[in-house]
Amino acid sequence: MNFTLKIWRQKNALTPGKLVEYKLTDISADMSFLEMLDVLNADLTRRGKPIIAFDHDCREGICGSCALYVNGRPHGPQTGAAVCQLHMRSFRDGDTIVVEPWRARAFPVIKDLSVDRIAFDRIVQAGGYISVNTGSAPDANEIPVPRQVQEAAMDAAACIACGACVAACKNASAMLFVAAQVTKFALLPQGHPERRERAERMVAQMDAEGFGACSFTGACAVECPASIPLDVISRLNREYLSARFISGNPT
Repeated sequence: MNFTLKIWRQKNALTPGKLVEYKLTDISADMSFLEMLDVLNADLTRRGKPIIAFDHDCREGICGSCALYVNGRPHGPQTGAAVCQLHMRSFRDGDTIVVEPWRARAFPVIKDLSVDRIAFDRIVQAGGYISVNTGSAPDANEIPVPRQVQEAAMDAAACIACGACVAACKNASAMLFVAAQVTKFALLPQGHPERRERAERMVAQMDAEGFGACSFTGACAVECPASIPLDVISRLNREYLSARFISGNPT
């Protein structure tokens, strides 16, 4: 298969970037999208040209590192999958493919297709944990949790923090990500003691990072490779408003 790639090249966050065109030939339909980029980088190396920077790690749809727009869509045309799970057979021979980094103020470009998503880490540090004294592992049946609650918590915990929700949102909102972090603890009894403080701190940090407001269009859930359900945002709103009301500052 032959492709024309238009890839965003940018030296750093302070340098203007642009789309640069590359031609690739004899690409296997069974290659993953990242393997195709590896082939391009190998060719650039042979020709003494700077390689294209892009993030990757597990290449199994687990780590969330491979965050890219492919033809204007987060993670490309395949629904419910990350870029590393996208294969070249999803395109037609001769296609032109536009590859860009996430576009959000809170995700500044590091270089080319690589962006800084440490804002997500700071949101998690603000409240995405349970404060307990560590020791020997507790008995698995010590705190019974109904199966329906377990499954809902695990659905929220499936978030891979890739940022596709931010990239898909017209406001660059991180509500789906934050809601998933809050929900997975709010549903379980171990997370109840800190649930109010957690919601307030994480939302405050999200706002401080410069993410936009949620207008509940649902684009985030559509593009989420982990299929995080949209109703976690409703739960976050309930948790946050309840916390603000109890603290005496509902606004």
